[in-house]
Amino acid sequence: MHPAYFSATFGLASAASFGTADFTGGMVSKRAPVFGVLTVARTSGLAVALTLAAATHERIPSAGALLWAGAAGFIGALALPALYRALAVGKMSLAAPVTSVLCAAVPVLVAAVSEGLPHPVQICGLLLALAALWFISRPEGTLGRQGLGLALFAGVGFGTFLVCMRHATANAVYWPLATALVVSLVMAIGIMALQGESLPKLRLMPVVLVAGVLDTGGNFFFVLASQRGRLDVAAVLSSLYPAFTVLLAHLVLKERISRVQAIGMFAALIAVPLITGA
Repeated sequence: MHPAYFSATFGLASAASFGTADFTGGMVSKRAPVFGVLTVARTSGLAVALTLAAATHERIPSAGALLWAGAAGFIGALALPALYRALAVGKMSLAAPVTSVLCAAVPVLVAAVSEGLPHPVQICGLLLALAALWFISRPEGTLGRQGLGLALFAGVGFGTFLVCMRHATANAVYWPLATALVVSLVMAIGIMALQGESLPKLRLMPVVLVAGVLDTGGNFFFVLASQRGRLDVAAVLSSLYPAFTVLLAHLVLKERISRVQAIGMFAALIAVPLITGA
């Protein structure tokens, strides 16, 4: 199978994992302190990454790679709670797509500078995918100033996170992920203590643990996608996660999917084969 197909498969798997993680994390953040949620989620994700690193006997990468991973963890520790808070104060079907547009745009710009422009067909697919995210992010209603600002901040943060992880995982996967999670976990614990927040209640713990594992899974699949293809392709496919968040919000919370959102989802389906060059 052509490497582009592997990259596309992993990118879409990343989107599914991220989208489900955002839905579950946003749900819990409505009923528990954000940094308490993040602390538990990061702990479960770290446990998975360390287990896989030990099981596969992966070699610890260079100091430079770990520094990139640490930077990614620092940025992610700020971006994820911003998204969770945006999901909590606004409509899920608005906050997640707005974040994803910027999350995709940042790596696309970086890849254009560092890797050059992709094949013309792929460029069409990337542009169509960004347009799809734009349509998905424009349902009826508004986020409100607070929710919109948090979503924009989270989007830039996530895009920068993906760029840092691309540099960190050139020769390894699990140790860079674990390093990023350690930095993020330490920051979450510190901020939680300073703000006097508490951990989620015991009845919410299973959902938070699942959110943490899914978020780590999203990062893992993105790394695999970026290792087998271009950064912009992996990032844009991973950034299609709002489609999964929107669908879950519709199925579970009965949030309405507007006609514009439906058009965006259809455009995303067309964009995927163009991006892979199929």
